[in-house]
Amino acid sequence: MKVAFPVAPEPDPEQAEAARQLFAGPVDFVKGVVAMSGLPPADRPEVCFAGRSNVGKSSLINALTGRKSLARASNTPGRTQEINYFALGDRSYLVDLPGYGFAKAPVAVVAKWQSLLKSYLSGRPTLRRAFALIDSRHGVKDVDHEIMRLLDRAAVPFQVVLTKADKIGATTMQDTIAQVQEALQKHPAAYPELVVTSSDKGQGITTLRAIIAGLD
Repeated sequence: MKVAFPVAPEPDPEQAEAARQLFAGPVDFVKGVVAMSGLPPADRPEVCFAGRSNVGKSSLINALTGRKSLARASNTPGRTQEINYFALGDRSYLVDLPGYGFAKAPVAVVAKWQSLLKSYLSGRPTLRRAFALIDSRHGVKDVDHEIMRLLDRAAVPFQVVLTKADKIGATTMQDTIAQVQEALQKHPAAYPELVVTSSDKGQGITTLRAIIAGLD
């Protein structure tokens, strides 16, 4: 049976305000991690963000938290090889995974990072959900299926977040959504709602904040 993947509705005003207050509170960079032994204690819920290099991951985290430079964007695809932890007060962690695909790094470095990623996804009991970021202009590519298969195998529920929605028109967006909906039929761990966002315009940010705030 085909699974529907509708676009997530906007939260009600009460949910939106509670989420706004959460993200308006203290948000701090905790640490960058290059090995499982360096992970912070698993003492609170966390969500992670995964996406191809230059998909707009840093911009999305900055838009969610209302900070301009909390997560550092790099113009060099695949430069960041660390798992970066950010604390939402003492309530939860936002986890920025390294960008995948097109990594201008030696094979050994890429292999080490992939091993760390697999270990993190399968071995983090407090991970509530992964957000798989997809560029609205390009839809799901083969490299996106790779990370989604990792999430499937680790049994980590993931939700697709379409980024850069302001860069395309409404008709093209509908085509992208249809392509993503079809692609997700192959992935049992996919959460059955999509989130459409634009970090520049603020589109979908309230919705995504409310989703994260509701994952305790």
